[in-house]
Amino acid sequence: MKHILNLYLLGVALTLLSIFVRLMESLGGLLENPPPGSSWTTRGQLAITVPKSLPEHPSRGV
Repeated sequence: MKHILNLYLLGVALTLLSIFVRLMESLGGLLENPPPGSSWTTRGQLAITVPKSLPEHPSRGV
């Protein structure tokens, strides 16, 4: 009887974990692709406006 209870609790835990993972994936998708008309600015949109590297300076004669 104790083994059946352990299997039941394991099943419940795995079910809750899978629900949590799916919620996090859907929230991540919403954050990456906000609906049109949304005023939220994501980190991906901010990264587009900021240059990724410093401009190269012309090399000086050594």
